[in-house]
Amino acid sequence: MDVVPELLTERTVLTTFAALAVLGMFVMLCRARRVSTSVEDATLKALHRVTNAAPYLRQGLTQESADKAAPHLRELLACVAVGVVDAEATLLSWDGEANQHYEHLRPQIENALRTGKREYLDHGELTCDQRPCAMRHAVVVPLEVEDEIRGALVIIAGGDRKRLLRAAAELAHHVSTQLELSELQESKEKLAQAEVRALRAQISPHFIYNALNTVSHLIRTDPDHARDLLQEFADFTRYSFRTSGMYTTLADEIRNIDRYLTIERARFGPDRLKVQLKIAPEVLPVVVPFLALQPLVENAVRHGLANKPGGGTVSVTAEDNGAEALISVDDDGVGMDPERLDAELSDSHFTGAHVGLGNINSRMRATFGHDYGLVVETEEGAGMKVIMRVPKFAQGVRPVPPQAIEEPDVGLAAGPQPSR
Repeated sequence: MDVVPELLTERTVLTTFAALAVLGMFVMLCRARRVSTSVEDATLKALHRVTNAAPYLRQGLTQESADKAAPHLRELLACVAVGVVDAEATLLSWDGEANQHYEHLRPQIENALRTGKREYLDHGELTCDQRPCAMRHAVVVPLEVEDEIRGALVIIAGGDRKRLLRAAAELAHHVSTQLELSELQESKEKLAQAEVRALRAQISPHFIYNALNTVSHLIRTDPDHARDLLQEFADFTRYSFRTSGMYTTLADEIRNIDRYLTIERARFGPDRLKVQLKIAPEVLPVVVPFLALQPLVENAVRHGLANKPGGGTVSVTAEDNGAEALISVDDDGVGMDPERLDAELSDSHFTGAHVGLGNINSRMRATFGHDYGLVVETEEGAGMKVIMRVPKFAQGVRPVPPQAIEEPDVGLAAGPQPSR
């Protein structure tokens, strides 16, 4: 499960080397064409253009991303035109002149996509009525990701043929690397979605049954309390089974934990299940992986306190720790054998009795880096404490806006909500 961030780091290094190679070729082209600027200025401009193109390329090979990236690629090579085609030879974008020669280049494009080899065409081989024509040379370079051809670059130039071929090869390598990063990011997101689905599947059926059973008993003895608990249960399930967003705020996670504990206290009784929440207001906006905390609290109740005669206390603490939030879930229950715990933390397939420990550990490390795995302190008969550190800012980690959250479709007609 932790292989994705490692691959992303490796690909980022490869991207840097590819970008530097493209910068080198750009500087050579600038020298060859006697551009009246310093090598340093040319390098900075090229770096700026590589940086501008990269985010669009990492969105994958689509018409929209090609339209946005092509101008930067053409400026980078200072060439006549750049075209981007997909694996079916469909033109996604063309930026620059000489577009009348696109149809003449179709045989070269199809050959490059079929063979995975570069194709070259000299203007002298064409019948061209336009005088003068900006095109002198054209090269088609396939874009290869994981040994599969995903498309091609068509580069039209009016300068030196040899430098064009070298620059085109370096640029295609850079573009291919960005497309590979796009696919790795997509795989990472799909993996995260699968992990969240696995956590949802492990939300205890016993909890759902017991919650409804508790409400059923209270309807006869305390209907107002039963109504409130039913609303808490509805809000809990609506949040836990929402279909959008891999991230949420700590405030939303704590709110859902409070719902869960309210329902469980109604079942166990306030004397058998004591709750302590100590949350620093300044860390409430911190973004965490969706369902990162609720399973830890459920573990504390189900495995730590439910099996302890007389019950006990579960404590949730969130503190400001400089650039991080320090969060812990602590119980004084029956504890766990540390060796068994190690096995569950290393198990990312969620087969352990403790709901999602390996899952959450994997997602924390995949989201924030290998230094952000769970820290667990436990011993049989001595309770358990799970600690997580969460950076206050992490690139690309954003909660879903409330208006974008899709509610689970439970197939029930909407009705009037009970008043609180």
